[in-house]
Amino acid sequence: MSDEEEADETETEETPEADEQTEETELDTTPLSEEEIEAELDEAEAELEDAETEADLDVVEAHLDEIEGHVEDADLPEPDDEDEEGPREQFEDRLADLRSDLEEQRGPYAEDVVEDVSAAGTTVEETEWTDDGREELVEVVEAFVADVEEILGVTISAPISADIEDLARAIEDAAVEIGEAGLDPDEDEATIAELQDAASDLEGGVDAAEEWDDLETREQLQAQGYYEVLDHRKDYPPEWHALKVWEKRGRADMVLLALDSFQSNFMEEHCKDALERMGHPDSLDKMKELAQRRDESAIRTIGKIGDEDGLDAVLDYVDSDPGLAKPALRAVGEIGSEEATQDVAEQLASDESSIRSQAARALGLIGDTRAIEPLADLLEDDEADEVRASAAWALNQIGTERALDAVRPYADDRAYLVQAEAEKAVESASRPAA
Repeated sequence: MSDEEEADETETEETPEADEQTEETELDTTPLSEEEIEAELDEAEAELEDAETEADLDVVEAHLDEIEGHVEDADLPEPDDEDEEGPREQFEDRLADLRSDLEEQRGPYAEDVVEDVSAAGTTVEETEWTDDGREELVEVVEAFVADVEEILGVTISAPISADIEDLARAIEDAAVEIGEAGLDPDEDEATIAELQDAASDLEGGVDAAEEWDDLETREQLQAQGYYEVLDHRKDYPPEWHALKVWEKRGRADMVLLALDSFQSNFMEEHCKDALERMGHPDSLDKMKELAQRRDESAIRTIGKIGDEDGLDAVLDYVDSDPGLAKPALRAVGEIGSEEATQDVAEQLASDESSIRSQAARALGLIGDTRAIEPLADLLEDDEADEVRASAAWALNQIGTERALDAVRPYADDRAYLVQAEAEKAVESASRPAA
């Protein structure tokens, strides 16, 4: 046999083996198990935490799309009780949370700034302003245009006068400059953030400028001394500047006056923020009223006030959706009434790990020793380390010897936060009695 024939025969003999190798490199389409999907979600969450650029976020989004496909294909058990949430629903909820976190992490984008600026221009055009309001708008628009010119290094030639068409045109020209600047959300992040601040000032200024509908409100506030804290009425917008002074002076009554008087989302938001920071007992009745409308800021403020009179206003929400349950549980804990112990303890069985964690911390703040056993069970059995860490923290907060005894065995726990709380409990045993 010639050398060529031998080579051909050898090549022919190797073909089946090569086919086997090709088959071996084909993608494995076996559905993932629960544990593997959980690991993929953990990996995606870590990737999201480490993401620094839009490209990084695109990679995370692609990974989430891939995981979603795995969840759809997976053979997952259905819960015995149709009211319970099975593994598939839990994975879908976690995917939704990660996608929400991803969207929050994106940007800022120049097109969002353009949209906000254009909306402010539309408001200027479509609102009926008083003469004072027009003059106020001139100052606001002049300041905004100057900010945009400085940030982008451009010149905006549109005239600025008390004529509404001039003001709207100047705002729109600034929006066009922002849109045409070609700002990249990664490379120009700081520039876009500056433009966002300028747009926010524009929005606040337009919102606060005097409309004909505002005239009576301002006259009433003037008569009640709301503006008397301003050194110069030119402080703009005056409502906001006065609000800051009243908050600094601890005058919840004047902040409440502003909240009740201004029909403005801008001022309402800042009034609520001020009242939450103050935590003043004079605002409790108003916060109870707002809490009945499922107002999250009011719920947080009631907790900050910490008066038992506010307990009923927030207690009903501990069994609500997570968006309200978490601030409600925190508020109940800050109030610290043992009347709430049973309602809070029932949330230790929630399907949401974040709710179980917040419930545990609320029990720690309340300090009722009846919570020791359920917290100890949570520390021992819960599948989420963050929940177990909260249970350990709560037991340390209760601080009785029985509570500390429940934490001490976990000094070598797999979770660092649990281990740290256990070490605190161990250290307390070596301290001399007071």
